[in-house]
Amino acid sequence: MGMPYAKQLLPREKVFRDPIHNYIYVRHQVILDLINTPEFQRLRRIKQLGTSSFTFHGAEHSRFTHSLGVYEIARRICNNFQRNFPHQKNCDDGLWDDDAERLVTLCAALLHDIGHGAYSHTFEHIFGTDHEKITRDIITNSKTTVNQVLKRVAPDFPERVASVIDKTYPNPQVVQIISSQCDADRMDYLLRDSYSTGTSYGNFDLTRILRLMRPYHDGICFDMRGMHTIEDYIIGRMQMYLQVYFHPVSRSMEVILNKLLLRARDIYRNGKFPPHLTPYLLLPFFDSDNNQNAQFDLNAYLELDDGVLNTYFIHWMHSKDQVLSDLAHRFLDRIPFKSVKYERESALTTINDLKQIVKNNGFKEVEYYTGIDNSFNHPYDSYDTKKQVHNGPIMLMQLDHSLVELSKVSELVNVVTDKTVSDDRFFFPREFVKERNTPAQREFQEYIQNDEIIK
Repeated sequence: MGMPYAKQLLPREKVFRDPIHNYIYVRHQVILDLINTPEFQRLRRIKQLGTSSFTFHGAEHSRFTHSLGVYEIARRICNNFQRNFPHQKNCDDGLWDDDAERLVTLCAALLHDIGHGAYSHTFEHIFGTDHEKITRDIITNSKTTVNQVLKRVAPDFPERVASVIDKTYPNPQVVQIISSQCDADRMDYLLRDSYSTGTSYGNFDLTRILRLMRPYHDGICFDMRGMHTIEDYIIGRMQMYLQVYFHPVSRSMEVILNKLLLRARDIYRNGKFPPHLTPYLLLPFFDSDNNQNAQFDLNAYLELDDGVLNTYFIHWMHSKDQVLSDLAHRFLDRIPFKSVKYERESALTTINDLKQIVKNNGFKEVEYYTGIDNSFNHPYDSYDTKKQVHNGPIMLMQLDHSLVELSKVSELVNVVTDKTVSDDRFFFPREFVKERNTPAQREFQEYIQNDEIIK
């Protein structure tokens, strides 16, 4: 008998050149086989940051590159735990059992984003898809190549990998490596997104953080000596949200994308799409009803990527429907909407007044030309038993091996703990603030001052 598939190593380790991690190392045959599946290769065709490349032109990196990066960080964590905190057989020491946990950790890290779709967050919002549920489906569906590869390890191995992503896996150490407030996923996307956007907000000392990470009975924690490194990571992540992920131009292009897909769906449902412009690969989603369980075949979902949607948008620029044609033109040729901040409660009446001005002056179908977007993030969640959902606190291990929660000892983190950073914006055609030549433009701008709605 040959060596079990789970233990099969490549004759020589394979490396992937990477701008963040230099080399990404693959030794397990199963990992290379997963990378070569059609479902994983599809991630090359989906941008990690969606519409952010309209603002930061270097942000062309894909879900594929990010997923490899998360795998690499998880691999390094496993190596550190194996070297420095190995579980001793026949005792309950709460340390790392590498033989039992390494492969499931590496597979979950690699596959954690495999369910993301074309322009994923916008697509999810409109069509009611759920990339986490689809990730589970891809892993556990017997018709996918990913599932067939995982089943070669063990019949129950796909379910084990999926349970890590569901956060139901029995070992919290594995779950927290993949999903926690300082996990392989966040660490890779902060460094990768910073590099690709040409910013430095998300940079932190990855080598130091990995060195200070250690397992214990209830998950992973960090050496107290690393508190300031963790502070740097938390504040950097907050800055990335404020400066990059919340950028109003990126969100404006996402609003246009949202309105473009909604217009296409409405035209299809009204039976007005000519055959040569009909987006046949999108029809399963146009037929599904948002806010319910979307009814579509997994294969239909996997056929979509950013390029498929962009191809449809190019065709729609030639549509006789002026709204569809115009929105496709605005998206492809980067003509973003303008936006202003607003207070959620007090400005709603004013927003309705502004919509009416837009409607009365050249944009009769105002619902496709105005929109609101509420972006928010929690820089750090402490453990609060009153919360329904929390991400789990970051725990520090002191010299006596007792644990303390990060915000209890870090004044800097305590300032942002359980706070919400947010940016609520109203979007509209930039024609209304470009000049003040027409009565409509002057009337519109009477409501706005210093990038905010004032009435």
